[in-house]
Amino acid sequence: MSRSRHSSPCPVSILMEVLSGPWTMYLLWVLSTNGPTRFGALKRRIEGISTKVLTERLRMLEQEGILYRHYEPTVPPQVTYGLTERGKELVTVLDQLNDLAQRWYAPLPAENLSSNEQASCVSSTAAR
Repeated sequence: MSRSRHSSPCPVSILMEVLSGPWTMYLLWVLSTNGPTRFGALKRRIEGISTKVLTERLRMLEQEGILYRHYEPTVPPQVTYGLTERGKELVTVLDQLNDLAQRWYAPLPAENLSSNEQASCVSSTAAR
C-alpha cells in the first residue's frame, strides 16, 4: 500500500494503521516464530480466524512488502507465506511484546489454552 492509500501522512500513524488490523500482529508473530508457512497451516495455528480475514490480512501484508507469497503450481497448488526483510525488521518488536506478555500474563494455566495456543506459546518462547 502506498502512502497515498493511507489516511495519514505521518509514518508512525501509517505503520500503526497497517499493524492494528484484526489478527495482523498475531499472524506476524506466527510467521516470525514458525518461518515460512502454508495457508492451511496458518489457518490451523491461528484458531478463530476466518478464511476471509486471513486472506485479507495476507494480501494486505504482501502489498505492504512485509511478507511474501510463494506459489508452486503443483496439484494441489502450494502457497507459502513468509516474512520479507522488511517484515523481519518487526521481529525485535514482536520479541519485546512477547517478553512483556510473559511478564504480564504468564504463567497461564495450561487448561485454559487450546493445543495450538500451547504449541505457539512453547515454540515462541523456546525459539527465542
